[in-house]
Amino acid sequence: MDLSPNPDSPPSGGGNGGGGSSSSSSSPSMGAGTPQSPSRYEAQKRRDWNTFGQYLRNHRPPLSLAQCSGAHVLEFLRYLDQFGKTKVHTAACPFFGHPSPPAPCPCPLRQAWGSLDALVGRLRAAFEENGGRPESNPFAARAVRLYLREVREHQARARGVSYEKKKRKKPQQQLQGDSSGLHGHQHHPPPPPPAGAAC
Repeated sequence: MDLSPNPDSPPSGGGNGGGGSSSSSSSPSMGAGTPQSPSRYEAQKRRDWNTFGQYLRNHRPPLSLAQCSGAHVLEFLRYLDQFGKTKVHTAACPFFGHPSPPAPCPCPLRQAWGSLDALVGRLRAAFEENGGRPESNPFAARAVRLYLREVREHQARARGVSYEKKKRKKPQQQLQGDSSGLHGHQHHPPPPPPAGAAC
């Protein structure tokens, strides 16, 4: 999810975290003593941090980072819903629970759970990188975790989409235990060298 630095303008990202890399692609430090330019993740994290800072400045009354709590993070996430692109059906909608509804409906557009989850992760890291203490990180607050879980469960029911996040970790664990480093040949040892081959 791309967030523009001005919270008065809508974010340009898609509903499921399809971020863009079009804005601020040139950095003054590119190539000057650094081995590579900032990654897409780092650039997105910087944009998200700037957007949250702008949100705090535009807050009524304005808030400093030290005053920010999990409640303000929730307020920010709900504010972002107005720029969402993911259709989330209400319980009264005839398409509730259908992943591909056959016709349009008046249900609201929201930020997708995956986009919010990734955003909170980037902001949590940015908070600590900008001098915040881990124990006072508002993005790691219990209320924020509960809110994200609630959004995920509600969107899964409303859109008929199941989130299966943990299945991807199993292949990585197998690869980590494999000391040969061969991909796709974990269960087959390499053939022995031909008899009479000289080193």
